[in-house]
Amino acid sequence: MAAQSTELDDRAVVSVRNASRTYFLGEPVHALKDLSLSLPDGSFTAVMGPSGSGKSTLMNLLGCLDTPDEGTIEIDGQSVAELSDAKRARLRGTKIGFVFQQFNLMPRLTAAENVTLPMVFNDVIDTNRRERARDLLGRVGLGDRLDHTPPELSGGQRQRVAIARALANEPTLILADEPTGNLDTETGEQIMSLFEELNDEGRTILMVTHERHIAEHADRIVHLLDGELERIESLEGDG
Repeated sequence: MAAQSTELDDRAVVSVRNASRTYFLGEPVHALKDLSLSLPDGSFTAVMGPSGSGKSTLMNLLGCLDTPDEGTIEIDGQSVAELSDAKRARLRGTKIGFVFQQFNLMPRLTAAENVTLPMVFNDVIDTNRRERARDLLGRVGLGDRLDHTPPELSGGQRQRVAIARALANEPTLILADEPTGNLDTETGEQIMSLFEELNDEGRTILMVTHERHIAEHADRIVHLLDGELERIESLEGDG
């Protein structure tokens, strides 16, 4: 399949321009090298590549958990490197929703309480938090599981709670790191159907996965190799 252009779009939700990140683990490890990438508003992008290709580093940079050594990353028009730690944390809490392979739910909190956590940190009024948590859990098919704790839920249900939590603050960008990695095939497909619905509603999603059939739910696949952008494969119109 033909490679796509890496030309940057000034209207993109995320713009990565010539970003590089090197770690020093006894010797320099060039995790990302001069990478440029845009995530258009409402796009669904999958990222694939072998171990050590830079997938986790890219995810950390886009999630404002790290900053590049060189180049720039802009999220919703804001340059991440120019922000203070506090403002970067604020950007992360208001503009980005995270979904993880391990779910990362608080085991002693109910599903509803887990979903309200991002709103607590964003100073949303308590009554509004509860109402929004009910609405979001209903949206992901767990309206009857509000008071269940994670140990009382299946893997697929836990991931649905995690997706609801990611949506709590109406993020500009959803970052999903191997969201089906701990799920069986059928449950994984159900979760991907939910991601497709969210994307159809206009949400911008970037998902890291090592599974080709999961990546094919996206509009395009970004292939990384040795920290570099190898190619961008368009899936739009495939069927």
